[in-house]
Amino acid sequence: MPQINTATVLQICVLLSALPAQYFISQWYGTNSAQRLQVTQRIIGYWNSFIKSYLSLDAWTDRLKLWKAKTRNWYYGEKRTQGVEDEEEIHAYFAESTHIHSPKPESVQFNVGQVIIHRRFGYSGVIVGWDVKARAPKEWLQHKYPPEKQGLRETPHYRILINRANSFGKSTAYIPEEEITIIIGLEVVSL
Repeated sequence: MPQINTATVLQICVLLSALPAQYFISQWYGTNSAQRLQVTQRIIGYWNSFIKSYLSLDAWTDRLKLWKAKTRNWYYGEKRTQGVEDEEEIHAYFAESTHIHSPKPESVQFNVGQVIIHRRFGYSGVIVGWDVKARAPKEWLQHKYPPEKQGLRETPHYRILINRANSFGKSTAYIPEEEITIIIGLEVVSL
């Protein structure tokens, strides 16, 4: 009985796979010369794409930069870079932040989507955003909070979409937590 070694097994496998390989190649290439030319051009296109994607120094440099940015974002969490934080501080007034507040601090009592009623003015609305403390232009804060109410600036503030049924005249409000009462069972209709 002849000895079967690894090389013999490999040769038999190559020979047995030749017939199915020929069948798939003939099906893939087509029968006429136009189809064969089209498939050949597609193969060359795949090869050129492979070379540009995996054998190019520029492609690997781009991948490394992307990986580095993702790692930095994962490591630092929401605080990406100093430039982004400064930009957010400039444009994120009145609970209109461009980034997601997560997790919500314990000092913020209410959630986005809860229906409220204003304790003093009586209008109803729904919470659409919040800030840990008042974030607005200095002029607005000085007008809204005179010296005796300066403590309210450091409390959570909420952006409210006012119920259209109230005929309040404004569509939104930015109010401190002390002026909010949560109500259940009221449907809010906005503009």
